[in-house]
Amino acid sequence: MAVLQVNPTRMELSKLKKRLATSTRGHKLLKDKRDDLMKKFLELIRKNMDLRVQLEEKMAAVYEGFVIAGAAMDDAVLQEALMLPQRKVFAEVKTKNIMSVDVPEFQFTDTGDNTREIYPYGFAFTSGELDASVDALQEVLPLMLELAKVEKSTQLLAEEIEKTRRRVNALEYVQIPTLQETIKSITMKLDENERSNLARLMKIKDMMVAQQRQASGE
Repeated sequence: MAVLQVNPTRMELSKLKKRLATSTRGHKLLKDKRDDLMKKFLELIRKNMDLRVQLEEKMAAVYEGFVIAGAAMDDAVLQEALMLPQRKVFAEVKTKNIMSVDVPEFQFTDTGDNTREIYPYGFAFTSGELDASVDALQEVLPLMLELAKVEKSTQLLAEEIEKTRRRVNALEYVQIPTLQETIKSITMKLDENERSNLARLMKIKDMMVAQQRQASGE
């Protein structure tokens, strides 16, 4: 494991110990964040699957209705009936914070006031299957917006999980071990210096005692 190139002093040792304590706390917080993100991510995945199944079932029914209507009606009449929409839909995009990730929130409104206004045609030359398909599309739009929101939220959470995972790994396998090894190295050097100083002091003391004895003997 690599060791940081720093001066082996007690001041540097104190700084490194503080950095190690901060890194350890940050590592725990990031692991907790990663776990919470994973829980939310799995919830969104399950919700995404349910919404997609519902949407595909409804869209299949709508397309089936249009196919039957196309078989029962003249193609030109069908195209003319659906040429101009009767209502307009306005979507407003906002954001919501989930675990420090801004995910989209969709709110939509339309210009219609009642069910009759969804049909952009008269009933004289159209079939009932066409009416049912157009009516079913009202339920499809909210599902599509909800699915778009969930899928985008899932994507953003996946990106944040990956970023958090890299940070956790960098702390766990690089920074924290490097700090620990550096602290251990500096501690060993300081202990060695302390032993050397102690041995030198004892030698000086022995020399002074010897000099005093020699002076007393003379």
